[in-house]
Amino acid sequence: MRLFRQLPLVLLLVLLGACSSVPRSTPRIETGQPTTGGTSAPQPAPTTAPEPRPGPAPQPELPDTTTSAHDRLLAQAEDARDRGRYDQAMAYLERAQRIDPDNADIYLDMAITYTAAGRQDKARTMAERGLLYCTSSRQCNALRSYLD
Repeated sequence: MRLFRQLPLVLLLVLLGACSSVPRSTPRIETGQPTTGGTSAPQPAPTTAPEPRPGPAPQPELPDTTTSAHDRLLAQAEDARDRGRYDQAMAYLERAQRIDPDNADIYLDMAITYTAAGRQDKARTMAERGLLYCTSSRQCNALRSYLD
């Protein structure tokens, strides 16, 4: 019973101790300079600019894999078309179109391949789509030739 009467007193002392307003001492910052005896004012740390960190190393310029991949497919399609394998040529051209869908040269090659296969209707459709993306008069004129 006596323990229960002292418990509130102990808790009160613990709480008051936690709320005390005694300032804590701030930690000393080591400056690397020798300390002098006595209670002189602390010397400010020397101000030196931090060393700049080196930036990321420059990356070597990589070749544009999109262009090289689609150029390789166009060359393979031309080779297949020259051998009379129009379905295989169209498969290469469709892959190139997925890589670079806004390239008028791919649509021009599709029109050429469809014409070689005797599919004038498809050649005209590819030429019309290619006109949406042509960037030079050479491309535009070549695509227009399939519309007549």
